[in-house]
Amino acid sequence: MIRALVFDVFGTLVDWRSGVAREAERLIPGVDGGAFADAWRARYQPSLETVRSGARPYVDLDVLHAESLPDVVAQFNLPPLSEPVAAELVQAWHRLDAWPEVPAAMARLAERHLLAPASNGHVRLAVDLARRNRLPFDAILGAGYSRAYKPMPAVYRDAVAAFGFAPAETLMVAAHSSDLAAAAAEGLSTAHIARPREHGPAGGETAPRVPVTYAAGDLADLADQLAR
Repeated sequence: MIRALVFDVFGTLVDWRSGVAREAERLIPGVDGGAFADAWRARYQPSLETVRSGARPYVDLDVLHAESLPDVVAQFNLPPLSEPVAAELVQAWHRLDAWPEVPAAMARLAERHLLAPASNGHVRLAVDLARRNRLPFDAILGAGYSRAYKPMPAVYRDAVAAFGFAPAETLMVAAHSSDLAAAAAEGLSTAHIARPREHGPAGGETAPRVPVTYAAGDLADLADQLAR
């Protein structure tokens, strides 16, 4: 029996590329928002690795996004952003929209399960996205709670411990097979959500690349499967 669901957020629940592109085009006249979002996202994992490797103490995702932003601006041969514009652009990650089926599917899932993010986003970021998109989380878990970044085992172990269920009763939901493989290694059940438009023209995962407990076309499909 699945008793709790913990979610990857960026790409799985929210469309990060469209949201960042929209805000980049609003704040930087003439920029190709999609290309800008892709370039910024390409610095995501290297930024996280500075913490995962132990090279620096934990800092939250706003700090990492702010640190990588000047390099993205320089890549596009743009003049340096003013501090207010740069700060506003970092907040773009707090104003992302959910994929269309997500709010209703989350409401259905909340009827029978406990729900929480297990995201690399920190607490305030997760709360902002939840309020914007009507995501009925029962707790905010993930990087800000564990002070670690996926796929570090602490993120998954802490998510299980927080709700107090057995690992197999806790379902990690993600659109990224690497995330699910790391969760499965800690004993969690896993659900893959296909997000073929996560990276815009570059696509996204349409099926899991690792063994999973559930494979779903979208979050509504997962809610249907869990209701059976």
